[in-house]
Amino acid sequence: MDANEIASAARDHQVRLVRFLWCGNDGTVRAKATTLHGLEQRMQSGIGVTLAMEAMNSLDELQPVEGMGPVGELRIVPDPDTFRVLPYAPHAAAMLTDQLALDGGPAPVCQRSFLKRMEAALAVRDAVLYAGFENEFTLAKVVDGDWRPLDKSLCFSTIGMTASQEYADELVGSLDRQGVPVEQYYAELGPGQQEITTGYAPALHAADDQILTRETIRGVATARGLAASLAPKPWPDAPGNGCHIHFSLWDRDAGRNRFYSPDAALSREAAAFSAGVLDHLPALCGLTAPSYNSYRRISPQTWSGAYTCWGYDNREAPLRVPSVFRGLEEASTNVELKTADASCNPYLALGGLIAAGLDGIDRELELPEPVDVDPETMTEEERAGRGIGRLPETQADALDALAADSVLSAALGETLLRSYLAVRRSEWQTYSAEDEEFERRGHFLKY
Repeated sequence: MDANEIASAARDHQVRLVRFLWCGNDGTVRAKATTLHGLEQRMQSGIGVTLAMEAMNSLDELQPVEGMGPVGELRIVPDPDTFRVLPYAPHAAAMLTDQLALDGGPAPVCQRSFLKRMEAALAVRDAVLYAGFENEFTLAKVVDGDWRPLDKSLCFSTIGMTASQEYADELVGSLDRQGVPVEQYYAELGPGQQEITTGYAPALHAADDQILTRETIRGVATARGLAASLAPKPWPDAPGNGCHIHFSLWDRDAGRNRFYSPDAALSREAAAFSAGVLDHLPALCGLTAPSYNSYRRISPQTWSGAYTCWGYDNREAPLRVPSVFRGLEEASTNVELKTADASCNPYLALGGLIAAGLDGIDRELELPEPVDVDPETMTEEERAGRGIGRLPETQADALDALAADSVLSAALGETLLRSYLAVRRSEWQTYSAEDEEFERRGHFLKY
């Protein structure tokens, strides 16, 4: 739709405010909104935002990043293809935005533009990355002045499904009305924990849908007097919330899954791409599991993938090759990244994934032997002999690995990398100096 068509659709749906959404270096979703008065013009020129927002961490503390202080501005300019009426917010709609410099070009700090650059790098190889997100989140209600889990049922329990059935019905309906297909929904392992899987889509579309999904999960909960937390570890003694990413490469035009091989579980190209992801995984964690709270979740024997390995249907491996569905072998061939959560900026996560995978293809990397046991049960000597190491155990370690990774650093570019590291490292400094309750409250309602 063009600007006039969007304005007309907004009027037809009695929209009063249109949110221009973006996701920053801190992984939180932020917005400015316009009324219908001037909507068409603002869709062309955008809305002004201080450059300082990309130096703001998730505690709203401004970091001393050169060029991102009180002076300077960029424009958040919406992508008209992402226009959605928001079923959970009265008289409201939203669009995802690019951050543009005043000359109209992509701002060097724009995360969505970074993913577009990585898609362009795939396009010259006649390839597109398809991805899908599996979001785990925790539903909570107020008890004695604090948030407590909605239920304490068993994993996949119908009791848990019944406890959240009205919420789930509204959530799935809200996503459907926004054109975000839901594949599966169920009660997960932890108290109040839910999981929702959204449809497979090209990388940029998938990242946009992930932002809309996060917003809808929280928005529907708020409208019902509940809270929905996608924080990686909402409570210290409860299972963590992951955001697993399934991915595969496809031909741009021919509709062929390039990860599929009739003679092996993965094609040679898929193996090289996955080997690149595995090789860069410690640094990639700085983008896919980037918060302080992320490393409460990533630990051995929690099915979060704590060691640098891969395997077939091995849920302790950070890279899992799922078994395919009979009769849909090509369509269902993919790889799952488990060391990811919803505190990440999905544009950075998928862009980093592409950069790592392409490096694997360019270097013709080969996957090591798959691991068919829980790597924690192996001896240190066995792991060392197979090149299996521990992934970063803290946010600081992951960010240091990212800073030291020449491939991911070059892909991000100096401005985006510098501001991102400043923001995320400042969170480490604050949270590591505080207690566990401060950490919980600082993440619970922000993600």
